[in-house]
Amino acid sequence: MNILLLGSGGREHAFAWKMVQSPLCDTLFMAPGNAGTAEIATNVAIGVTDFEAIKVLVIEKNIELVVVGPEDPLVNGIYDFFLNDAQLSSIPVIGPSKLGAQLEGSKEFAKEFLVKHKIPTAAYDSFTAETVEQGCGFLESLQPPFVLKADGLAAGKGVLIIHDLAEAKEELRNMLVGQKFGAASSKVVIEEFLDGIELSCFVLTDGKNYKILPTAKDYKRIGEGDTGLNTGGMGAVSPVPYVDDVLMQKIETRIVKPTIEGFQKDGIPYKGFVFIGLINVNNEPIVIEYNVRMGDPETEVVIPRLKNDLVELFLAVANEKLDTITLEVDERSATTVVVVSGGYPEAFEKGKVITGLENITDSIVFHAGTKLENGRIVSNGGRVVMVTSYGDDFEQAIKKSYQNIAKLHFDKMNYRKDIGNDLK
Repeated sequence: MNILLLGSGGREHAFAWKMVQSPLCDTLFMAPGNAGTAEIATNVAIGVTDFEAIKVLVIEKNIELVVVGPEDPLVNGIYDFFLNDAQLSSIPVIGPSKLGAQLEGSKEFAKEFLVKHKIPTAAYDSFTAETVEQGCGFLESLQPPFVLKADGLAAGKGVLIIHDLAEAKEELRNMLVGQKFGAASSKVVIEEFLDGIELSCFVLTDGKNYKILPTAKDYKRIGEGDTGLNTGGMGAVSPVPYVDDVLMQKIETRIVKPTIEGFQKDGIPYKGFVFIGLINVNNEPIVIEYNVRMGDPETEVVIPRLKNDLVELFLAVANEKLDTITLEVDERSATTVVVVSGGYPEAFEKGKVITGLENITDSIVFHAGTKLENGRIVSNGGRVVMVTSYGDDFEQAIKKSYQNIAKLHFDKMNYRKDIGNDLK
């Protein structure tokens, strides 16, 4: 079958790498893809939210399955666009409905869903520019540090954790009145701070049945020792060594099961991934956030550990037969380290020639911000490539990733050298 995968990052390259291994996949089209996906799939220069152009491509190329990588097309309603179009309605889209995508598109919607279905989460309230002073009053009722979250999509950068009350009030005003994150912060959710260890739980669901994928932990901040600005992610490890069967049982019983049941109770069409950002507080899992797609760079360690045919899994999701599949997971650890452009996550330069990719051995390179220019691979984003490795444990795997990164070069390249150190 011909398949269309939407996206251009490391997550999508990891999906593509796995999907082209399936005998069910004849031709994989990527929109828009990157220099890495160009080697294994057919890149098409279409934006992920250009639904009309996507429709033309799907009909022209006889595409029978659409897999959505990033959140933007989901929040903008690509599932509903296909469902409500007579020419497209029979083609399955892997990703939730527009209503389901609100779990990521609106922090307030997510918090209301969590509370309604009695899923453990931090105490919160939400505010707008009109109620900014009440928001300042709510901050006074909390113990520091203070957590401020832009309600809408802010590319993973809309969350601030502030220790000083006066600064928290100032930032609240910056977000609501000063529109620090644009329309994304026209509403701000203020949450109590939870002290614990974060981890990511990934679930694939057909709306009724679900499979819990391997656990992963990512590293968000740009600097070693989790310092500096938040990024889209600087590295990841799977499985998470401190997650035992007892904790996983709590996660499934208290969080995953009521989430999927919540979709059914609320009439939310949901066929795709649920990313559940958790914090482990004294061995009690509490939900920090939902995302409605796989995390990036966690995908680059979770997908390589799946032994199943990914296309077969997606078809089971489309046909609501996920309960007929047994998930098979590679026992080895997988780690990934993200190589970024100098200056990221602030201003950075593009167009830097990347050398040494052909020298990588015993690791997988997933491209994120890359493109082909005059036959050469050049940087085209903040996060440029991810180097993923297997090992008997995460320490062996991470060692391989770093050994291979040493073979890469582009001007001003940067990466964290302490991924996994907190787990030793």
